[in-house]
Amino acid sequence: MNRVSALAEVTQIKKHSIDAPLHRTQTMNESSQSDPELVALLENLWQRHLPSTHERLDLLDRVVETIAAGPLDEERRAAAQAAAHKLSGNLGMFGYREAGEIAGEMEQILESPTSETIPNLVHFMQRLRALLAEHL
Repeated sequence: MNRVSALAEVTQIKKHSIDAPLHRTQTMNESSQSDPELVALLENLWQRHLPSTHERLDLLDRVVETIAAGPLDEERRAAAQAAAHKLSGNLGMFGYREAGEIAGEMEQILESPTSETIPNLVHFMQRLRALLAEHL
């Protein structure tokens, strides 16, 4: 898919959202109050984002494991922070609000991890995986 058609789909989603806002305490497939066309469109976009979502989660897994055992180089820290940022936005956009918030918390910790905040990364990663397990 090219950038123009992806932007057209996002625009279409926004138009639908104005007419029938999504209240995403449910997953996309469970949302019975949403426009079926919009749900199908979001499901299609979610499926196309899954490979990058898996990559970002895997990167965070590796970094959390590494940082829990010792120091992390700046390049990997920055890559993990960027992955957490992207996950936060994407997960929120697709209705996984709690998972998106957790990824946002991880992003903030990864900005400047300390010995006090690193254990939270392990907990957040476990929670993130548990929340998303049935959707990946």
